[in-house]
Amino acid sequence: MSSSMNLLDQIRTRLDNFNKSERKVADVIMRDPESATRMSIATLAQASSVSEPTVNRFCRNFDTVGYPDFKIQLAQSLAGGTPYVSRNVEQEDTAEEYTDKIFTSTIAALDASRKTVDAALITKAVDYLTQAKQIFFFGLGASGPVATDAQHKFFRFNIPVSAHEDVLMMRMIAAAAHTGDLIVVISYTGRTKELVDIARIARQNGAAVLGISAENSPLAKECTVLLNTPMPEDTDIYMPMISRIVQLTTLDVLATGVTLRRGVDFHTHLKKIKDSLKDTRYPNE
Repeated sequence: MSSSMNLLDQIRTRLDNFNKSERKVADVIMRDPESATRMSIATLAQASSVSEPTVNRFCRNFDTVGYPDFKIQLAQSLAGGTPYVSRNVEQEDTAEEYTDKIFTSTIAALDASRKTVDAALITKAVDYLTQAKQIFFFGLGASGPVATDAQHKFFRFNIPVSAHEDVLMMRMIAAAAHTGDLIVVISYTGRTKELVDIARIARQNGAAVLGISAENSPLAKECTVLLNTPMPEDTDIYMPMISRIVQLTTLDVLATGVTLRRGVDFHTHLKKIKDSLKDTRYPNE
């Protein structure tokens, strides 16, 4: 079966091959696929008169990572997309339509990411962040501004922090890294050759590497800890949109974890930073 065939097409062409229970799930989805994208697994199971494990088995018939990923691909199937913009948007969409589609697809992607987060890995990542002697955030392309945003958050924790988007600087930092340093590599696909090489160099020099990227990617194999970010958009074709929001949210989670790990006494330090900005703003009226 062609890998380019969207999920709705795959379901439609395989209707006669499903068993009785799977056919019930398929019928509910095909009857109103847009509504199905908003259903929880429990709601879809109830609407299909089957069990939740049956819905999960149905999802495994396709190239999806669990039910949340199935819903994302189902939503993406509803629109062919506009190349180099977004697969969720059609060329003839009105402002109302493309605005709703972008918000809806982003919310769905965040919800899918939330459900696949491994709390044990979050805890492990927070361990490395709180124990690091210094932290470097690396990102290229659309992930570059995400690395800069991370610097804005993590400098507050009394740890030397910097963000970098230049490949040569990243490479030199990795070569000069030591045990106790932490390099956070942010890459949606995990297939950028330069970042994979840089992660390998950093590990060889004793640094820990925290990846915010796709599992089973070349980069993932070079990371000390990997926080998997689902891939709801093909950035080889479309403009990176949802991926940035997932990355930013993941970093918000980590920053919150570090804040809580520091304890209540650390709040005084955070307040001092906030108070330093008061004189730079006009008062609320």
